[in-house]
Amino acid sequence: MRYSRQHKLETHARIVKRASVRLREKGAHGIGVADLMKDAGLTHGGFYAHFDSREALVIEAFVHAMDRSTERWRKLAEQTSPDQRMAAIVDSYLTPAHRDDPGHGCAIPALGAEIARESPKTRKVFAAKLDQMIDMLAAQIPDVSKAARKQAMAVIATMMGTLVMARVAGDGDFSEEILNSGREAVLGRAAPSKRVAKNTPSKKNTVSKKAAARR
Repeated sequence: MRYSRQHKLETHARIVKRASVRLREKGAHGIGVADLMKDAGLTHGGFYAHFDSREALVIEAFVHAMDRSTERWRKLAEQTSPDQRMAAIVDSYLTPAHRDDPGHGCAIPALGAEIARESPKTRKVFAAKLDQMIDMLAAQIPDVSKAARKQAMAVIATMMGTLVMARVAGDGDFSEEILNSGREAVLGRAAPSKRVAKNTPSKKNTVSKKAAARR
């Protein structure tokens, strides 16, 4: 059966997306081509219709993950006032939810150590994406134009190192302490307090309304 070019492009994108998640979950060498193709609902035999090599798929999966992270930061920045953009990004990054879901999180803490051992080609592509991420974050630092890039590098290194340590520590108090320490190192404060939504009645008001209803 012959498929249209559009169908092939959609299938290719699906393989890359699924592989991106699985590689972040299992590591670059923790899952084989057959399993990656199975995850995408395809046979192992169809792999070379889409990729020249396993390395080609790994590179595209890395790029996909890095692009998603940078885009999430960009959208978050667009929704936040300039002086709060850095804090918003850090607060969204150093969370238990991100710690517990590496498959949909940042690729660097999930794969960075392995990428350092990959081929020069793979490292070059990854380094270019990291450079873009640094520039994007630097653009969110107000009034520090000359030092912004260095500061962005330090922030990213701190965030990603913190996330790695928090994952190693598990999901208990020690892990939470690590997340808070990383946040304080970058922002000078702990996690933001959870505010009650304006349209959400407080417990006291809810009790009063129930009492009134019984009267």
